[in-house]
Parts: sequence; structure tokens; C-alpha cells
Amino acid sequence: MDPHAVETIEMELSHLIRRLIAETTYRKSGDSLDRAAYLLLDHIAGSGWASVKTLAEEFRLDSSTISRQTAALEKKGHLARRPVENDRRAYTLELTELGRLELERNKQMRTERVGELLEGWTAQEVEQFSRLLQKFGESVSEG
Repeated sequence: MDPHAVETIEMELSHLIRRLIAETTYRKSGDSLDRAAYLLLDHIAGSGWASVKTLAEEFRLDSSTISRQTAALEKKGHLARRPVENDRRAYTLELTELGRLELERNKQMRTERVGELLEGWTAQEVEQFSRLLQKFGESVSEG
């Protein structure tokens, strides 16, 4: 493996993350989802429901952090608690209609922005980048 190539990837990722966060902060409207809320809602939408414990495991965060984030989303009307039948203290979280609409709106805005950034790329380059980025993400998840 070429050490220079690996160093370039590391530096480009660092700059990319910084620029994306800066752009998101700059472009954010008052009702836009922040990164954490977006990822939580997307995960719950994909699975249909989740518990705080499963979210904490998925995102490798402390349960108290997830509890605070999901409580804020619940307060905004994006999530609803559903009691677990066997355990009166336990509950799962589900998207509300408002949460689903907000997630879809944010996903559309983000997808459009990424599309704008890829306008000068060929279809083959976009497909290859998508495949390689997904492969890299899987390596991160496994590592």
C-alpha cells in the first residue's frame, strides 16, 4: 500500500469533514435537522423503531447522550415513544408523521447539494465513488 496515497486520503477526509460541517452550519435554516438528529431519524426510519439502547450501540455513544438527543426530537414532535408490552418501564421510539416529513425534506436538500457538487463528474465516476465510499464506510464500521 502506498503510504503517500494513504496520507492523502487521511488529509482529504479531514478537510472534507471540516468543509462539510462548515457548509452545513452556514446553510442551516432554523428548522433544519442537525447531523445527529438526521442520522438518528434515518436509522429509526430504516428499522421502523428503535430503543435508546440499540441506538447507543449502533452509534457507539453513551445511552445518556442518545436519551438527550431523542428527548429533543420527541419534544419537537419528530419521535414518539411506544411502550413495550412486557415491561412497563421500557419503550421504543418511532418516527411521527412530522418526523418522517422533516427527514424526507432534509434528505432531499442534502441529496440535491451533493448532486450539485458532482455536476462535473461522469456517471461512471459517480458510480465508482459511491461504491468505493460505501466500501470505505464498511471498513470503518468493521474496524
